[in-house]
Amino acid sequence: MEKVLEINHLTKKFGRMTAVDNLSFSVEKGNVYGLLGPNGSGKSTTLGMILNVVNPTDGHWRWFEKEHSIDSLKKVGAIIERPNFYPYLSAEKNLENVALIKGASKSKIDEKLSIVGLLDRKKDKFSTFSLGMKQRLAIAAAMLNDPDVLILDEPTNGLDPQGIIKIREIILDIAAKGTTIILASHLLDEVEKVCSHVVILEKGKTLYSGRVDEMTASFGYFELSSADNSVLFQALNSITAFDKIAENGSQIKAILKEDLSAESLNRILFEKGIVLTHLVKRKESLENQFLQITQNQN
Repeated sequence: MEKVLEINHLTKKFGRMTAVDNLSFSVEKGNVYGLLGPNGSGKSTTLGMILNVVNPTDGHWRWFEKEHSIDSLKKVGAIIERPNFYPYLSAEKNLENVALIKGASKSKIDEKLSIVGLLDRKKDKFSTFSLGMKQRLAIAAAMLNDPDVLILDEPTNGLDPQGIIKIREIILDIAAKGTTIILASHLLDEVEKVCSHVVILEKGKTLYSGRVDEMTASFGYFELSSADNSVLFQALNSITAFDKIAENGSQIKAILKEDLSAESLNRILFEKGIVLTHLVKRKESLENQFLQITQNQN
């Protein structure tokens, strides 16, 4: 897979504070990457460095296999601050100004407004827009020059649930058309629903880097109960597919170390004379995996 961004041992210090600490990861074309971490974890500083607005203390990066090329950044669209448009101008006029600055064609304006669902509001002043609409206009502006990569820093921050859903839909739509997206967020739910890959940061360090589905690719676990849970507990301990078995109130939680279907488990237990009153197979959520990773660092 073609790499659009490679980051190697990137470090940024502000006096005695290390904001980004020896960060390394790469971004492959056509995916949605989430930089996940709490405020102060180094997400925005990392984006600032790869966009040439923050000077690194150490390390390096390259876009499209070219070292620190200004031309490469012409292929990158970014929103790293709150939308900054003229309040008294319409959405269309504001995008005309952006097109002029970027050297992009004004003929793209209607297309980009349509992508973000604002084509019918293009004549309305920016000051009349809701926060979510302002953010969507910013995405349209970042897309005017048809970038290969779109960078978004906390794109749903401060939005109401409806606004969050709309932004997520737009991100997925843009990604589906082949644009690589790098998205910084402190929201687990956002990363799980939007991103194909995730880089988890804490205090500037990488705790995990890889595919979201591989992070949650444990074999899952069963929640079970029967008329006699003590007998069920003993029976589950005799099945080699399980890694750990524990009582959880009126139920038993059995964590898998290899694949086993609910149907197969039900049959095995029935052959042992155990009739289940409850059987549910679940998968570890990104939240559980995230908590395990971060707790292991403390």
